[in-house]
Amino acid sequence: MRFDTIIVGSGLAGLSLALHLAASRKVGVITKKSLITGASYLAQGGIAAVLSEDDSIDSHVRDTLVAGAGPCNEEVVRSVVNAGKDAIQWLIDMQVPFTTDPLDANHFHLTREGGHSFRRIIHAADTTGRAVQQTLIDLIHRNPNITVFENHMAIDLITGAKLGLQDNRCLGLYALDTVENRVKSIAADNVVLATGGAGKVYLYTTNPDTATGDVIAMGWRAGCEVANMEFIQFHPTCLYHPREKSFLISEALRGEGGILRLPDGTRFMPAHDERAELAPRDIVARAIDFEMKKRGLEYVVLDMTHKSPEFLRTHFPNIYSRCLELGINISREPIPVVPAAHYLCGGIVTDLAGRTNIPGLYAIGETASTGLHGANRLASNSLLECLVFSMEAAKDILASAPGPCPELPQWDESRVTDADEEIVIHHNWSELRRFMWNYVGIVRTNKRLERAHNRIRLLAAEIEEYYSNFRVSQDLLELRNLVLTAELIVKSAMLRRESRGLHYSRDFPERLEIAYDSVLRH
Repeated sequence: MRFDTIIVGSGLAGLSLALHLAASRKVGVITKKSLITGASYLAQGGIAAVLSEDDSIDSHVRDTLVAGAGPCNEEVVRSVVNAGKDAIQWLIDMQVPFTTDPLDANHFHLTREGGHSFRRIIHAADTTGRAVQQTLIDLIHRNPNITVFENHMAIDLITGAKLGLQDNRCLGLYALDTVENRVKSIAADNVVLATGGAGKVYLYTTNPDTATGDVIAMGWRAGCEVANMEFIQFHPTCLYHPREKSFLISEALRGEGGILRLPDGTRFMPAHDERAELAPRDIVARAIDFEMKKRGLEYVVLDMTHKSPEFLRTHFPNIYSRCLELGINISREPIPVVPAAHYLCGGIVTDLAGRTNIPGLYAIGETASTGLHGANRLASNSLLECLVFSMEAAKDILASAPGPCPELPQWDESRVTDADEEIVIHHNWSELRRFMWNYVGIVRTNKRLERAHNRIRLLAAEIEEYYSNFRVSQDLLELRNLVLTAELIVKSAMLRRESRGLHYSRDFPERLEIAYDSVLRH
């Protein structure tokens, strides 16, 4: 098979790019499960952009830089914020049903989230991701120039260097059809990596099961540079309930007056930061982690009982109904919450057009390290990043000449057999996620990082031997990618000898005067 562009990932970044290209290019989209199974679809809060007369570009830039705690690239931040209004207008033109202002149906309702100086979050109730993604999916299905490969998992990139060519251009990839259990080689002039983050490397996460760091690991194996992998954002408020493992309680609840309390009703955020519940996520998550460990708590609570049932049902219908299904009436009782791994601020290093250091290879969305987020992502800047970089990557791809198209080798299974003991994969997966949570979580130490690194090296050797001898499966590929992604996270954390943003070290509690990126190169 051959395409002008092959996109790995079907979140907002990948689908937006496919639609931007499809007017004149043949596009393939690879997704591990279905088009709706991804973090973009689950996004609740909304998309940050300067849309009101009270707000300004400078204010949004300043809020992003403050939250990013130093390593943001101001040129990138300003470029993304400047493009925000056009990005939102594109979604409006695509007929995304954003929520209108109840007092003025001619304007969209804007909410405010932690770290923002103004109301600038446009949303579709509290299921923004679902509304946006469903709109784009309908357009994707109607476009004859877009071919979707559901139940396909990318394995590795095919580059010129791997074929012994002088030009190390990306030429395509191998993908496993998980239904037919066979590997396909797919050629393309351009390959775009857009599978999101790697939350499943941790025991507790708000991410879907598909978030296993696949294309970050693929990119690294192909020779990409990665940066700032230590900056893992732990969302402060994931629902704590035995029947719900990863339900997010949106930042927007705190933006609308939600109060964090200990289970006995004591409010604690003002003691940690003058912005209280509206402090950036890293500060709120650390405060909750501190209070839980200090007092031996399993959770804290988010109190919305001072808001009317009508207000809660109108503004947060999904959260209200899901909590009610689980026996929690949020208008009468506070919501039990815990921090959970939520977003990867680092990733594959790219420029303003999404280009990596390998010709013909792009990375966009959470997978990429663009310089926008720095050491901590400002709430609702993630979907904005997806939209803006999909537009910029599309412009660059459409302006570039086609690359060489050599015959790609087929996948070779001549020296492997069927796996004999799948239990090895499941055991290693469980071990990895548990020690990453314990040793490379919200608070870190040198000793914890060293322990994690030693465990990872043992696991990596065991998995590589398994990979070399047995036929690939989705579980094996995901574990292989998770272990490599975990190694990149730990190596980056060991490089940072300070505490900044989302990386807090007890051994280096101070912030250095000069901010730097922790870049890993081959």
